[in-house]
Amino acid sequence: MTEPAVIVDHVSKKFRLYHERNQSLKSALMRRRTTVHEDFWAVRDVSFEVPAGKTFGLLGRNGSGKSTLLKMLARIYTPDEGSITARGRVASLLEVGSGFHPELSGRENIFLNGAILGLSRKEVKARYDEIVEFSGVEQFIDQPIKNYSSGMYVRLGFSVAINVRPDILVVDEVLAVGDGAFRAKSEQKFRELTESGCTVIVVSHSLTQMRDLCHTVAWMEHGRVREIGDAQTVTDAYEKSLKTEG
Repeated sequence: MTEPAVIVDHVSKKFRLYHERNQSLKSALMRRRTTVHEDFWAVRDVSFEVPAGKTFGLLGRNGSGKSTLLKMLARIYTPDEGSITARGRVASLLEVGSGFHPELSGRENIFLNGAILGLSRKEVKARYDEIVEFSGVEQFIDQPIKNYSSGMYVRLGFSVAINVRPDILVVDEVLAVGDGAFRAKSEQKFRELTESGCTVIVVSHSLTQMRDLCHTVAWMEHGRVREIGDAQTVTDAYEKSLKTEG
């Protein structure tokens, strides 16, 4: 059997929550006590495997831990416990304008973002026309991206990420910012990527998008995986829980 593209093995991530945090050394000395804090486990003992060439969805309410897990998959965060093994080049699109410099033009940011994602200048140049065409921002490509709308940010960032031709693409809720036409084009691109062997891991609140795009979905709740399985079964169970609790 083909080895999984991603293996998440008993992964946990905690953050320190401060109460009455000292803002300076002077305040600490005057109060004569240390800061009071507690550990909050955003992700707790999560395990799953993602087969190569499949689309895997992370589903759950706000605060369920899915975005924290996605950032560990994108290697922005490091797990406090457990390990994540990703086989191949990973590209990520986690927030609007991530990896972009606001003072630089769209053209300059394509080369900057491409370099961040591991491409040489020659490789970016070879894919430049395709990136710009897919993004639909040709008219503004030489304008500073600080003047771009959030939708333009997303289109350009997504276009760069997919044209890196990664082995694994990690995508957060950002596609919700784009218009309907761009979302449809992006979803079609996801299908083309998986058909070519790319593995896609996506977070979305759209149950329709999860059902249409994903082969497998993990439902997260309070930092743990509550259920994992085929997209239709898990999204149906999740939707039922929302109606029951609502």
